[in-house]
Amino acid sequence: MSAGRGTIDGVTSTASTVERAFRAALYDDTDTGLDSGASLLAADPAADAELARRGQEFMAGAWRRGWQPADVVRLVRRELDEPHVHLAAALIRDQASHDGPRGRRWAAQLAALPQRPEPERASDRFSRATAVLRLYRLLLRLPALEVLEEPRRDPGPGASRMLGRIRALLAKAEATGYPEEAEALSAKAQELMARHSVDEALLAAGAPAPDAPGACRIGVEPPYEQAKAVLLDAVATANHCRAVWNEPLGFSTVVGFEADLEAVELLYTSLLVQATHAMTRAEAAQRAGGRKRTKTFRQSFLAAYAHRVGDRLATAAGTQVTEDLLPVLATREISVADRLERMFPETTATRLRGVSDAAGWTEGARAADRAQVTARPPLE
Repeated sequence: MSAGRGTIDGVTSTASTVERAFRAALYDDTDTGLDSGASLLAADPAADAELARRGQEFMAGAWRRGWQPADVVRLVRRELDEPHVHLAAALIRDQASHDGPRGRRWAAQLAALPQRPEPERASDRFSRATAVLRLYRLLLRLPALEVLEEPRRDPGPGASRMLGRIRALLAKAEATGYPEEAEALSAKAQELMARHSVDEALLAAGAPAPDAPGACRIGVEPPYEQAKAVLLDAVATANHCRAVWNEPLGFSTVVGFEADLEAVELLYTSLLVQATHAMTRAEAAQRAGGRKRTKTFRQSFLAAYAHRVGDRLATAAGTQVTEDLLPVLATREISVADRLERMFPETTATRLRGVSDAAGWTEGARAADRAQVTARPPLE
């Protein structure tokens, strides 16, 4: 029997190698334990298949605890390094091949996984084993999340075409260097979102079994994530949804009906891109004038942008729907609130912190005014 390795009927047990590596590395937070586990795996190439199989088990366990592919990739990118992100993506793909279909949103997350990197010319087994064990250590410690259910009704080709038009308009708004053009494109996109939402509401209200509200998670990435969470909350509220921010894990859970969730994802992403472009231009002008407080300027800019956009969205929210549609939307808002309460029975409010740059606040408010995301005609 080889030193440090078990045998079963004269055959080396690769599972024994993996188990001993796990005992050394996964249940010990020290680098010493990690090195010990990586050394065991590096010395036993026959253990690679078992190591990969156990990784799939860890990933399946993450799904049972409410995680989704995008959630795992987001956390791995936040806590570890880019090689770990590619390892996680490979595990997710491998697990998906043994998994049944989980819905359209899940499939979209699988399609958006980082592409496989080019294979390394020289293979360092110890370094790779160390990276794998770091990833597994993180997966083992994932907390339980709220389970998100996919919508029961297929949105159909009409909805897909509408969302395609909205995406195209927002992409043009993000790309243009002319504020007036961005304003017009964003306004048109918001109008289409509103009409799409109401059409979905009327369709569901007349169906034998109306859809229940669902939920999705949207990443709220550092830096300045508090201001970004406020912006997302404003967009969600304006589109008949509710958002709950999980600061430690870097995302907000948005609860609402599927058409509205799609609108929130699209509009939040577009506003964030437009805010970043506007902030970069405003910051360059400030630097040209001799100012150097970059961090406080950016933080105050995004906080003001989120606050001002929220005000504009809230003001417009009461003027978008005709009176005959109010009962339908009120019923849906009650359903959303009930779903939110069941998912998050305990929540706390938070306030924006660290907003101290007057110039940043002024420029952020101006950028929000230029975005003109609420300029859409009343619905008929």
